[in-house]
Amino acid sequence: MATLRFDGRVAIVTGAGGNPSLGRAHAKLLASRGAKVVINDIGKDPDDVNYKDSASAEAIAAEIIAEGGEAIANTDSVATAEGAAAVVRSCLDAFGKVDILINNAGMCPIDDVDKVSDLDVMRTLGVNLFGTIWMCRSAWPHMTGAGYGRIINVCSGAMTGFPKLSIYGATKGGVFSFTRALALEGAEAGIKCNSVSPAAYTRMIIAMQEPGSKLLEYTRRTQPAEMVSPMVALLAHEECPTNGENFNAMGGRVSRTFLSETKAFTDPDLTIESLQEHISEVLDEDGSIVWVPGSVGAESELSAADLVDRASAG
Repeated sequence: MATLRFDGRVAIVTGAGGNPSLGRAHAKLLASRGAKVVINDIGKDPDDVNYKDSASAEAIAAEIIAEGGEAIANTDSVATAEGAAAVVRSCLDAFGKVDILINNAGMCPIDDVDKVSDLDVMRTLGVNLFGTIWMCRSAWPHMTGAGYGRIINVCSGAMTGFPKLSIYGATKGGVFSFTRALALEGAEAGIKCNSVSPAAYTRMIIAMQEPGSKLLEYTRRTQPAEMVSPMVALLAHEECPTNGENFNAMGGRVSRTFLSETKAFTDPDLTIESLQEHISEVLDEDGSIVWVPGSVGAESELSAADLVDRASAG
């Protein structure tokens, strides 16, 4: 089996200044395989009370350089269009192009939906969802111009619903849908977009758990961040096998998450009562059909392209 390398490729990894962190692990793996890497991290958010220490893009870039790789540090915030543009500009200034974008930066407030502060709601949307959007928009014209690109966005299993993570989950659900749309938009230009829902021992997990907790120790032993990076790196490679998919990766275990639709109950004279009588048929998962990117319902005769054509015409 041939070794997959990234010689000649240039990658941006956001939120990569923490240690331990997923971004750091991704960046170091790509650099060890020949990629030139931009390490992006703001360091310390003055509004963040969860982290007592500061991340350091400079420190991670220095690690890579000391190990014989090529890297630069960038401290602009992805939460604004201007910041994201500055991240991409620093990449172009240093390395002349951007081939790979890994949108790893994120934050995760934990509380009941009515108790999360307004500030934390906006900050989470700003980093997790809008940060992903701004970075993709900034890198997009350079990738389409080159006819090549690989984008990996970070999702989370929390998008399926998790108590006290409603805001975080909402942002990750948005990233999931955004990634599927980008996969369709970029396909003809040679851009592939996928997402990864990771679980690993990171600064975020450490901040969320009480010191010495059994869960924290278990995560430290069994789920190092480096075990997520091979999935991310495969999606970042020119031989990336998928487009518009979401993968779960933790502790060496990899699986795929997908959307599906149950077989329909149909009644041209549908009423509340007839629906109540047949709701078990609507809920029955046997014979479910997978939604692929671009589908508008598994049994619909309309495709996403049909909707775009109709909107353009009308």
